Amino acid sequence: MGQERRVSVKGEDVSKGKVVAAVGNLVHIAFEGEVSQGEVAFLHLGDISLQCEILEVADGIAKAQVFDETYGVRKGMDVSFERCLLEAELGPGLLGSIFDGLQNPLKSIAEEHGYFIERGCRFPSLDRKKKWTFKPLAEQGEWTEKGQTLGEVKEGRFRHCIMTPFSLPASEKWTRYRVKSIAAEGRYSVEDGIAIVEDAEGNEFSVSLMQKWPIKNPLMFGERLLPIDPIQTGMRIVDTQFPVLKGGTFCIPGPFGAGKTVLQHQLSKHSSVDIVIVCACGERAGEVVETLETFPQLNDPHTGETLMQRTVLLCNTSSMPVAAREASIYMGLTLGEYYRQMGYDVLLLADSTSRWAQALREMSGRLEEIPGEEAFPAYLASRVSAFYERGGLIQSACGHQGSLTIGGTVSPAGGNFEEPVTQATLASVGSFWGLSRDRANARKYPAIDPLISWSKYGSIVHQQMDQQWDEWSLYVQQALSLMKESCEIEQRKEVVGEEGLSIGDLLTWCKGQLYDACYLQQKGFDPVDAYCPMERQIGLSKLMQKSFALSVSVPVERDSVRTFFLELEHQIRNLNTIEMSSELYKQKYDDIRNVIEKCKGEWGGARCV
Repeated sequence: MGQERRVSVKGEDVSKGKVVAAVGNLVHIAFEGEVSQGEVAFLHLGDISLQCEILEVADGIAKAQVFDETYGVRKGMDVSFERCLLEAELGPGLLGSIFDGLQNPLKSIAEEHGYFIERGCRFPSLDRKKKWTFKPLAEQGEWTEKGQTLGEVKEGRFRHCIMTPFSLPASEKWTRYRVKSIAAEGRYSVEDGIAIVEDAEGNEFSVSLMQKWPIKNPLMFGERLLPIDPIQTGMRIVDTQFPVLKGGTFCIPGPFGAGKTVLQHQLSKHSSVDIVIVCACGERAGEVVETLETFPQLNDPHTGETLMQRTVLLCNTSSMPVAAREASIYMGLTLGEYYRQMGYDVLLLADSTSRWAQALREMSGRLEEIPGEEAFPAYLASRVSAFYERGGLIQSACGHQGSLTIGGTVSPAGGNFEEPVTQATLASVGSFWGLSRDRANARKYPAIDPLISWSKYGSIVHQQMDQQWDEWSLYVQQALSLMKESCEIEQRKEVVGEEGLSIGDLLTWCKGQLYDACYLQQKGFDPVDAYCPMERQIGLSKLMQKSFALSVSVPVERDSVRTFFLELEHQIRNLNTIEMSSELYKQKYDDIRNVIEKCKGEWGGARCV
């Protein structure tokens, strides 16, 4: 599990140091005593203390990145080392909260200091005054392991498990702890002790509603399982062609302005998961403000409650110190892993991993490390891989089965998918949704290009969908082949013109245009079409399959073919905006099916002329 967390003990001789050099947000600290890589330290600048993290230790000099602006830092400044790694506070009160990249609650900061965050400003992540109703589930004398449930509190509609702390020390001889005492049902703050556990040697440890965990260390206690259940996003192009599983990984690369952030917002609203962690890593402040304003007003389509009740927002915008950008990604991962241990399905959305990689490049440059391609650190690929590897489906020690699905956006300069961050990401994820500048400019939403995107989870999902409709796999393959053939005909059409195409090629091209316009595209602002459940997707797919079967065996005018498909497109797009439960939907659906059947009889189906 990585380095063991070292906790400061009252009266312990904490290491001290002095600043000997500063380069940007990187400071060199001369120290005596014991200092660990990843340890938290504080630079004491007058009445304020600037938090930093040790990146490198060598020959009595520690190099640390400061998470605040470093103007005024001078040689000889006092530095104190906290004897612990950079940690997240885990406990009730996380859901509905808005944090910065270091888990400082932005609402509390705004109430205390206004809208401008001062240097050295730090607040407890969890409210120390709020009382939670604790219900004990373990009994005195019971043996427990790390991650097993001792009790629970209600956090909104969620059952928040109070677990045996993950950071308790253990040895090869024993990994279990006996519950020496546990509090009665009542109301407690996150710092109040609710239990005492002891190890086999009689060492006692106090347990509260809150615990801490180093964010750079993976939090995974339990058996890792193979993901099998798909996430329903309500986006037809995703659920049908490029699905993702609960516990899987996916990436959304695309040029600036192609709709990556909008796509992630739709995923956070409609995905069939329990909890969503949104990590705005280096995102523009205006887009983050829009999220903060709209989320409390939006309802979860699955429960009817506001989206904020199942969401945690981490905001490290481009206007905030870049040093905290690297930490914000790991903070989001740790929060997601914590809820996964309780048995929840969690979706982590990171926007964007390119700006996270840029922060890594900046840190690497200041540490004078040998650069890799495009000046990114040589270990970029391993960092990206380790990030996505922290997702997955697990079964915890107490039998809970939870998942963490990770989705990251990538912003390659100029839309070049050959750049290092995109290539490192492609080697690590299970589903790739490539956004196209041409489709975005054509106002096609979502702008996912079906010809470059892919998913490794398709076969698993298709086997399950075949149980609902035995022709599902055949339909998906047929639709993708049709899109590829239609694209080739489109390119030929631009050279020879429409009159240079055979009637068969024209018919194939019209089918591809129909599938693209009526199935792959959705109206993101329409209350019905913005979210398309699988039942509706299957019904629409059956109409599409009937249109795919159209062929020509009698002389047919080109204008008749074009007119028919334009009218069919108009009718299906209107159908997509009608509630499925209404009688009007059933009537329109039957009308469209009859129109296709009638056309099939008029055109024949033996050969093309």
